[in-house]
Amino acid sequence: MIRIAETDSSRVAHDVTAQSSPEVQSSPEHFDVLIVGAGISGIGGAYHLTSQCAGTSFVVLETQDSFGGTWLTHRYPGIRSDSDLYTFGYRFKPWTGKPIATAAEIREYIGEVITDNDLDRHIRYRHRIVSASWSSAAKRWTIVAERTDTGETVRFTANFLWMCQGYYRHSEGYTPEWEGMADFKGRIVHPQTWPDDLDYAGKKVVVIGSGATAATLVPSIAPACDHVTVLQRSPTYFIPGRNKIEIADTLRELGISEDWIHEIVRRKILFDQAAFTRRSMTEPEVVKQELLSGVRAFLGPHYDLDPHFTPTYRPWRQRIAFVPDGDLFKGIASGKASVVTDEIERFTESGIKLKSGETLAADIVVTATGFNLNVLGDIAFSIDDEPLDFADTVTYRGMMFTGVPNMVWVFGYFRASWTLRADLVADFVCRLLAHMKQHGYRSVAPALRPEDADMALLPWIDPENFNPGYLMRGMSLLPKRGAKPEWQHSQDYWAEKDELPNIDLDDPAFVYTT
Repeated sequence: MIRIAETDSSRVAHDVTAQSSPEVQSSPEHFDVLIVGAGISGIGGAYHLTSQCAGTSFVVLETQDSFGGTWLTHRYPGIRSDSDLYTFGYRFKPWTGKPIATAAEIREYIGEVITDNDLDRHIRYRHRIVSASWSSAAKRWTIVAERTDTGETVRFTANFLWMCQGYYRHSEGYTPEWEGMADFKGRIVHPQTWPDDLDYAGKKVVVIGSGATAATLVPSIAPACDHVTVLQRSPTYFIPGRNKIEIADTLRELGISEDWIHEIVRRKILFDQAAFTRRSMTEPEVVKQELLSGVRAFLGPHYDLDPHFTPTYRPWRQRIAFVPDGDLFKGIASGKASVVTDEIERFTESGIKLKSGETLAADIVVTATGFNLNVLGDIAFSIDDEPLDFADTVTYRGMMFTGVPNMVWVFGYFRASWTLRADLVADFVCRLLAHMKQHGYRSVAPALRPEDADMALLPWIDPENFNPGYLMRGMSLLPKRGAKPEWQHSQDYWAEKDELPNIDLDDPAFVYTT
């Protein structure tokens, strides 16, 4: 059950408990595993280490003041999940609330995992990792971190690195540079760094962007604003629907245990998602019309969906956001919000001039324009004193990299909930650690096999498959993928749920040393 929102005193308890490193460090602390990040992936990884790898020493390093990752970074009004919590939640902890949850509810849920499993003692907050260097002689990583509260430099050593820091830079969002921005007399804000003092009551607000952030923000602020305009270059797909799952409510009425409800509902959602994804590929025009019909049901039969809600690309080529109870479209239908599809020519003192010649008046401009991709936390990596460029590596199933020993990265799914893969990767890590312990191996790194010598090397993901802006902008920073299934992140949960547990750890793709 979701508990009462975390109080200031309970947050302090989390932080104080976690800050156990000494003021003056005499020598590096050593751990079997070092987890980077205390978000949904890192806390899940910590849980799996305690439940599957008894006796393994580990520490979680987190830059921010508390746990939550994305759900702590983003503080803009109305922030919520765009995946259902039955699949975005952990498989080991039942979700009992509405399927689309607020950031506060998600943090409460993660906090319960921390408290119930005594994970606090493993977490060090306010630790920003500066560098990570691997020594082949010592068979271990040395991690240098800076205490963001004191400026102190601290060092750790670890046998294994588990990268759970996500894929974007938390300190700043992506905002394009438009001509005239310095001339604008109002405020320009990015949702990722939403200011606490922003007063939008009675103001004209332009939100640039049409993704999940805009779909969340607009219905939250529109009632208080004079008007909100969503400005988009091109439309996107949405799935409007009720923020409830009837089968879950029915099972609760029948007195079924929450563990059973969680598993049944997860399986039902995943079954339906698999069918929807498959149909998006095999009958895209039919799916497109179904999605547009869902929007039309809220905007009315006379609202022209073209050009504002009719994308030119097939469904699922970019992420599709769920709009609970159609709140975004209700705001548009009421007249409190509107959509403009155009491109920006320049900012003016009082708003934005569009390439069509129209001018949008604005007191506040919100740039819901995406993330800055980072690769493995913007950490300076090196192997035996040689700088490591991950773009020079080839990924093993999107979680390990050729020539990089004893490290796994959690990179989730685009078409399914992130946490589904975090759980699968955790199982793999725990199985790999047990395998290495059993055989006396001290290091492992993927390597291309002789049969892979002529394999084509390609960008991290096929842009014809999935092409959000943050990936396209940062593709050159990411590792390469190979043409064979084991050398790429397939983005197919429904295949990986069977493939990852059956990875042959004795495959020549894994090079072990003792």
